[in-house]
Amino acid sequence: MPSKTVLIVDDSRVSRMMARQYILILRADWRVEEAATGEQALEQAEAVAPDLVLMDVNMPGMGGIAAAELLRRRYPALPISLLTANVQSATRERASALGIGFMEKPITEARIAQLLAVLED
Repeated sequence: MPSKTVLIVDDSRVSRMMARQYILILRADWRVEEAATGEQALEQAEAVAPDLVLMDVNMPGMGGIAAAELLRRRYPALPISLLTANVQSATRERASALGIGFMEKPITEARIAQLLAVLED
């Protein structure tokens, strides 16, 4: 079975490193790509064709919701999940309306495992 690619989008280098570490602990053969902004996420998605995008909400420049909306339009079947400390109901409702998953930070191995489960056959 071919390996999967996960795109982690977060302006926090520490958050990206933690998510990468947990993904590779759980799926050592998967590829992990990173972006620090919404703009970079759009570029990376085009370049690497990810199987899953984990997206922070609050980032400089284009935020996660705006980037997720554009990704949803370009790649309607792409699983996208917000992984954020922004737990406002408006954020949850917008994610739900876009068909995007929502998970609260902090990033833990259990939360990453739950997000990766969407790619399991």
